[in-house]
Amino acid sequence: MLKKKIQEILIEIGALTQEQLNPVLEEHKNAGELIGYELIKQNIITKTDLAKALAIQMDLHFIEKISEQMANPQLLSKIPLKFLRQHAVIPIIFEGRKTILTANPRDLQPLDDLSLLMDGDVAYAVATEDLILDTINKYYPLETSKEMVKELEANEDEEFEMGSLEDRDIMEMANEAPIVKLVNKIIFQAVKENASDIHIEPFEKELRVRYRIDGIMHQKLLPPKRYQGAIVSRIKIMADLNIAEKRIPQDGRITIKVGDKSYDLRVSILPSNFGERVVMRILDKGKGATELEKFNMSKRDADVLMKTIARPNGIILVSGPTGSGKTSTLYAILNRLNKPDVNIITVEDPVEYTMSGISQVAVNEKIGLTFAAALRSILRQDPDICLIGEIRDSETAQIATQAALTGHLVLSTIHTNSAPATITRLIDMGIEPFLVASSLICVISQRLVRRLCTHCKKISSPSEQLLLRAGISAQKAKEITFYEAVGCGECLSSGYSGRLALFEIMEVGDDIAKLIVQRVDATIIKQKTIEQGMTELGQDGIRVVTAGLTTLEEVLSVSYIEG
Repeated sequence: MLKKKIQEILIEIGALTQEQLNPVLEEHKNAGELIGYELIKQNIITKTDLAKALAIQMDLHFIEKISEQMANPQLLSKIPLKFLRQHAVIPIIFEGRKTILTANPRDLQPLDDLSLLMDGDVAYAVATEDLILDTINKYYPLETSKEMVKELEANEDEEFEMGSLEDRDIMEMANEAPIVKLVNKIIFQAVKENASDIHIEPFEKELRVRYRIDGIMHQKLLPPKRYQGAIVSRIKIMADLNIAEKRIPQDGRITIKVGDKSYDLRVSILPSNFGERVVMRILDKGKGATELEKFNMSKRDADVLMKTIARPNGIILVSGPTGSGKTSTLYAILNRLNKPDVNIITVEDPVEYTMSGISQVAVNEKIGLTFAAALRSILRQDPDICLIGEIRDSETAQIATQAALTGHLVLSTIHTNSAPATITRLIDMGIEPFLVASSLICVISQRLVRRLCTHCKKISSPSEQLLLRAGISAQKAKEITFYEAVGCGECLSSGYSGRLALFEIMEVGDDIAKLIVQRVDATIIKQKTIEQGMTELGQDGIRVVTAGLTTLEEVLSVSYIEG
């Protein structure tokens, strides 16, 4: 017998007030046990609040996180994938016992069915539906890539039907031809391991599949060389590319589903001396812009950035090499500036993440829609803020400068090694120094370093040589707690989980503008900005190391620290 009503428990745990509850009860007098879902619909409580309350009501454990050890593959393999998803249930090992985790402990039928499949003697616990579905997608044991390669060997004499891509979940496409299954598995495994890129690389005697995870390449599979053509052809079909053309580079796009999430794969195919090389960049379509507050900037950098993005006009540039998080930073800025009374238009190649309330234009150079051409057109659309994916030529730089001078706030990226070097790059592109000084208001240079896994990092003592390279004296080193990467099941034994950005933010004030007009060397501008408080990339890295978030080795791998 239930002890208390769900709303009473929600009030007790502080997730709800009586004042919030009363109008909902009045509106939904007959909601009964479903009142919790009505409260979620109206954004009064969260799914986590309801799951906690249900656990208390049913006297069950509430699970906030599921580790790889808890998600036992042998248990999962006994239950059909469709059943687990349909009912949002999952069997796990919790406190040494077989446990059925559910998002709705009142729905007894699937719990009874699952208990029978697990031979009885099980415990029960509650978690949010999102956590359960994410765990199913991440840990459900599909046929491995090596098993699929063995299947290819067994069916060597068969002709494989390439098939066409349908709007189906690739986890459920289990009965396709072996080549199709193998490609699906390669993509699914990459998504599961949070890879940013898939590389399929042909060599003289082998075909290699590697993933880039947290910026580092990991070899995953060596399919038989003779299936190279079939694998590449399957990917071309999925990306709607020309299968017969093998002499020129091709670019395409694939939209896939993994569970209930949609992903975009940007496909690049490049002919090499041993066959066509394939790289697929993975973009999570459901992933929104990160909030600026989550970027772990220093107070000085955050203050400068907030001050400059509040200005009505000027150019803000984000610099760094490919894969350094420039686009994520721009989206975070746009997310902060996106308001109903502001007109924002972007020109991107391609549009990586869709943002509501913002008009986004994809570059298409085949039909002449370049950055410069699109920028000219969008300036006639009365924008307040323009985002240009990249300033890569003189024409785009000229138009962006004119847009900033005529009252627009322009955001873009540029490839330079440091914030001060960006000024030299713009002048080399043919922009007059006085125009750079008048339009440029801020340059953000950034790099990504891997974040230490919080589950396995341990205190360490860096070598004298490493401290010397980092410009840290022996005395200063005594004041810092250094950590090193170890490796565990939570981080795929790498010792790192996720990445974070290092920043070098240069505000272009009157003093810097005068130096730009005088065409002084970038080193003089750099010295002046440091005097004004700018922190170089390496020094920002030391700040992050001191906070225990990464290692000295990681910081030194992406930046140079002057002694």
